Amino acid sequence: MTAQPEGPAAAGTIRVLVVDDQMMVREGFSVLLNAMPGIEVIGEAVDGRQAVAQVAALRPDVVLMDIRMPQLNGIEATREIVAADSAAKVLVLTTFDLDEYVYEALRAGASGFLLKDASARQLADGVRVVASGEALLAPTVTKRLISEFSRLSDTPRQPSLAQVGDLTERETEVLVQIAQGLSNAEIASRLVVAESTIKTHVSRILVKLGLRDRTQAAVFAYETGLVRPG
Repeated sequence: MTAQPEGPAAAGTIRVLVVDDQMMVREGFSVLLNAMPGIEVIGEAVDGRQAVAQVAALRPDVVLMDIRMPQLNGIEATREIVAADSAAKVLVLTTFDLDEYVYEALRAGASGFLLKDASARQLADGVRVVASGEALLAPTVTKRLISEFSRLSDTPRQPSLAQVGDLTERETEVLVQIAQGLSNAEIASRLVVAESTIKTHVSRILVKLGLRDRTQAAVFAYETGLVRPG
């Protein structure tokens, strides 16, 4: 699966599906997002099961996904959406940044997460970031979250270390820095190369490891032990 550096954010309006079991939350996010240029809420869903069906029917660019819902929770819904090879990017909503379910959602294929008390601008920026094919990885919060729950997970995934061996030395170096929460520009600055070169490395890393996006690359790096928690 390849990265999509040029996504809907560059092509036109970003189409969003809002998923939450609370009507006021859904309507609130919809109003906020519809007021932002270049973003359109094309549908809402009240639980994970409806979200999966709506993604198949509406083909949104971004799914704003609550975690705790009846019928099918946000983690399982994210897993089904990813398994269906949907192009939709999932942005998880949570109340606490160290919510163990957020880590499981990232493992399931979410491209990042936002706190429910995020401002309208933060919400819109988050949607644009994941729509463009990037991961919403705040270096401080997300690194801490992945580190903590890679230790606490009852069923840790064990990706094949042989896959890491398929990477070149430079690709491995870039993967480590992705896991540390660095952007392409920051990695390029550290390695003293063009940002376009880093984008190429990232794309090759995702293809070689069979990963969906940068978030999955970060999780992979922690779970293989390439980057140590803490």
